[in-house]
Amino acid sequence: MTGRTWKRLIGVTAAATAVTAALMTPAATASPAAAPAAAPAVATTTAAAAADVDYDTWQKDCRAVMDEALPYLKQRIADAAAGEKQAIVFDIDNTTLETDFGFSYPSPANAPVLEVAEYAQDHGVALFFVTARPDIIASATDYNLKHAGYKVSGLYVRNFGDLFRDKAEYKTAKRVEIEAKGYTIIANIGNTPTDLSGGHAEKTYKLPDYDGQLS
Repeated sequence: MTGRTWKRLIGVTAAATAVTAALMTPAATASPAAAPAAAPAVATTTAAAAADVDYDTWQKDCRAVMDEALPYLKQRIADAAAGEKQAIVFDIDNTTLETDFGFSYPSPANAPVLEVAEYAQDHGVALFFVTARPDIIASATDYNLKHAGYKVSGLYVRNFGDLFRDKAEYKTAKRVEIEAKGYTIIANIGNTPTDLSGGHAEKTYKLPDYDGQLS
């Protein structure tokens, strides 16, 4: 795990702790549905930009991949069999959310990916998120994704046992679980090989990680 990744997780964990504390206040207890709205007030930041990659280049490269994915997804969604439950599986860090270019909480959406996700979710496709983030920040991650505009059908994070498991094996197993729920995974989108290896998706789309510079 890179230094950037540790800094980001420390920042998210701090934010998650603050959100949890807010939820424990009497006001939050009286109105739990409204509590997450307070999360931006406890935002934390850290310098986390990739050393040799500029933001504009990253966005251009992400858009090129999503411009390839969207026509396929539009056609595949239109061709759905009767009763077919379609799903897309996404990674989170530097895939659905911007996390290595000036970290903040809530992290903003990666715009080219959000555009694809919005088309899919507006056409009945379920969005699942499989991440190597630890379960201690599951609630903060779920809030961040929804705040950024994603409709979360399922979020998979690593529990203590998963921390010692190969990431690719862990992520493949989660896609198997999604299929076991009756979904056809029409696309799997991530930015590292461990996000995409192992099958259990009709198509895979790899966003840039610049030889591991982006986690």
